[in-house]
Amino acid sequence: MNPSQYAQSHFDDFIDELKRLVRVPSISFPGFPKEEMDRSAQAVAALLRESGLENVQVLLFEGGNPYVYGDWLHAEGKPTLVLYAHHDVQPVGREELWQSKPFEPEERNGRLYGRGAADDKAGIIVHTSAISSYLRTMGKLPVNVKVIIEGEEEVGSSNLIPFLQKYSQKLAGDVIVITDSGNFDTGVPTITTSLRGHIALEVEVKVMKGSLHSGTWGGPIPDPVMALSKMIATLVDKEGRVAIPGFYDDLRPLNEVEKQSMQLLGYSDEIFRKQAGLFPGVQLLGGDINPWLKKTRLPSIAIYAFQASSRKNAGNIVNDSAWCKIGIRIVPDMDPKKVMKQLQDFLLKQVPWGVHVDLKPLSADTWWMTDPQGPVFEKARRALTKAYGKPTVAIGEGGAIPFIRPFSELLGGAPALLIGVEDPYTNAHAENESVHLGDLKKAILSAVYLYEELGEQ
Repeated sequence: MNPSQYAQSHFDDFIDELKRLVRVPSISFPGFPKEEMDRSAQAVAALLRESGLENVQVLLFEGGNPYVYGDWLHAEGKPTLVLYAHHDVQPVGREELWQSKPFEPEERNGRLYGRGAADDKAGIIVHTSAISSYLRTMGKLPVNVKVIIEGEEEVGSSNLIPFLQKYSQKLAGDVIVITDSGNFDTGVPTITTSLRGHIALEVEVKVMKGSLHSGTWGGPIPDPVMALSKMIATLVDKEGRVAIPGFYDDLRPLNEVEKQSMQLLGYSDEIFRKQAGLFPGVQLLGGDINPWLKKTRLPSIAIYAFQASSRKNAGNIVNDSAWCKIGIRIVPDMDPKKVMKQLQDFLLKQVPWGVHVDLKPLSADTWWMTDPQGPVFEKARRALTKAYGKPTVAIGEGGAIPFIRPFSELLGGAPALLIGVEDPYTNAHAENESVHLGDLKKAILSAVYLYEELGEQ
């Protein structure tokens, strides 16, 4: 039995391994149990050992969540692949909207549901399954591998730079393979060529020491909820474009590969509406531009959360304060620090009625982009096309992964292959997250073929 045959015949075992990881609620956000992050790291370490990796260890960094490392380095004269994924997950959101319990994985209609089932514990399974398929059949790999599973990607990888500096020699390699992105559509193999950066800012408006009875005091007092609403409403124009002066000055035009991929895919407003689940009559914002470009190669702004009182505790009051979290996605060649300053300066000019405003910058992560040409990308396209049975496309993706740029720079500009198993119906970060099991099998097969292809280099 060869590795690809083994991967196909043991796919049910790989699903069980994914379920085992999903059952650990490894939410990395502040306020959630850190012991679950530790338990998740141990579960990942156990899986790496079971897959045949050596030198497996949990790497700790002061103030950070645990990373997990393992390697197999016996392919003399062959390239070394640094395989990345992350084991931390987002909070579950509104639990009442889940059709099954978030941390009790359930198979339905060809998909596996659960928090982290796709983002990004499926990415871990792609690596371990391909590795074990080789070691359990051939007894060896055609390449050297170093596997690094991060524990704080979902909270911005704030300790990443010091971590990379501390373990730079351990992580050295020739090619980075990152399984933390998605395919253009179910069954369409995709190499991600660009990622948007991410700016996050908290804004709090205060007007007095405490909330007051709206009947006794309402009228003269500025309502902080209205004040904050007025401020954030100025962030976009009537077409939904960001209204901050100079915001669009530094955008990089599409390259030829991106243009060709867009023409090949034929993405439309109708496809976008279906994938997003938009209600009829809801307007698409941003002007007459392809929606795929809007969500991958143009910047965007969103209000992630807004809080004053709550729906449950709504009283007849004038609130003393209001708070929101604003996020901006930036693209090549926007400067994250410049955009953060533009956002802060613009908001301060919109403050009404003398209310007090506190701005708290949270993150300013830059974008990433690669040129998908050369032998590594050619081999990756062959491997993906062989596994999926369809031509591979190379296009941008709208999310952010702060890990990639500094890691690539640390390795002297090593090419980074960004692939994954998510699709437009995955619901990553939202309720009812899932992974398409057919695509997971194809992703594992593509990794098997990729190691073979790169081993011939």
